[in-house]
Amino acid sequence: MREIVLTGLNHKTAPVEVRERIALSSAEGQDTLEALRMHPDVDEVLLFSTCNRVEVLMAGKDGEKAAAAARECLSRIKGLPVSEFESCLYVHQREEAARHMFCVAASLDSMVVGEPQILGQVKGAYHLAAARKASGPLLNRLMHRTFHVAKRVRSETGIGDSAVSISYAAIELARKIFESLEGRKVLLVGAGEMAELAVEHLIQHQVGEIFVANRTLERGVELARRFNGKAISLSELPGALTEVDIIISSTGSPTYVIDKKMVKGSIKSRRGRSLFFIDIAVPRDIDPGINRLSNTYVYDIDDLKEVIDGNLESRRMEAVKAERIVEEGVVAFSRWLEGLTIVPTIKDMRSKVEGIAMEEVEKTLASIPSLSNADREAIRRMGQAIVTKTLHDPIQFIKNGCHNRDESRALSYARSLFKLDG
Repeated sequence: MREIVLTGLNHKTAPVEVRERIALSSAEGQDTLEALRMHPDVDEVLLFSTCNRVEVLMAGKDGEKAAAAARECLSRIKGLPVSEFESCLYVHQREEAARHMFCVAASLDSMVVGEPQILGQVKGAYHLAAARKASGPLLNRLMHRTFHVAKRVRSETGIGDSAVSISYAAIELARKIFESLEGRKVLLVGAGEMAELAVEHLIQHQVGEIFVANRTLERGVELARRFNGKAISLSELPGALTEVDIIISSTGSPTYVIDKKMVKGSIKSRRGRSLFFIDIAVPRDIDPGINRLSNTYVYDIDDLKEVIDGNLESRRMEAVKAERIVEEGVVAFSRWLEGLTIVPTIKDMRSKVEGIAMEEVEKTLASIPSLSNADREAIRRMGQAIVTKTLHDPIQFIKNGCHNRDESRALSYARSLFKLDG
């Protein structure tokens, strides 16, 4: 019987210095997959590498040997001694490996619980393994169950409903102010990564025109092209404030980039339209005094963190529901695995009893030559029915023993009772 084993490291077990050294590029991942696919101790393999984890899922006759093969392969591909990362590794087998996979795909094991990207990454890893014929019956079944569990978690819990990143929180606040973001004009001030992410999320909500203002015009033009927007200089900010609805600022300026006086000058031209500022910079880019002007809203990074903290608590509560779904998935997969264990014994039992029964049936038929062909077939069917009914209770005994975690004893009794081992 082959074993399922998973080994790897993640943000909980390895510092970033180790994770970045062991992380696999696309080419390295394919080389590792191919090397393990050809390894004598590995029958099936799937691996995935992200900024927060590198994991290898395998099936083989000996789980410990398969895990050792994965360690050695990672060491060779990365040119890194095993001793440099071995203390960060975990190894899960059978049900624990399945439970871990379910938690990863459902984003219960992520740095940010509920983030949606990990499921796509796991699916990509599986598709690569399938395309390279590295996965087989065991891992195929496990991965299909993994995707089923992840889908249930997404549809039956609210684990992904609330914003838990700066950029997501900013968009959640913007939607509260404007209800619909469709057609709203956006001004991006500076080139901070979080501000860019926030704009990407806004685009998904079908915002309108996007303006980019940056100290370096060349960088501003580059970003504007990326967002299909328009680059402007910082000196054009006062005029832009009369047009846009949402301003996202993330510069390295030591002083305010947009002050109260600048905004006050644009209010009359706006004719009562709301103006929403998202200040992700530290030090702050937006004068907090702007909040006192009519129809203007300023949120800085601390405001966004308050939203995130509240949402994290909400996600933690939803995670409890998700964990129940994961456990249900583990039970279902475990029963399937147990079924694989008992199948050979059930086949042996049926083969032996059927052989004895059919031998006696044929002896009886030979002694009654006057029987018609129809009568002979009826007697043979009766023999098969007796075999099936005779084996019903012993088979249930084995299945119940396996489901009650008394697998070896149930199988041993059955094989001894039917003298299946000679």
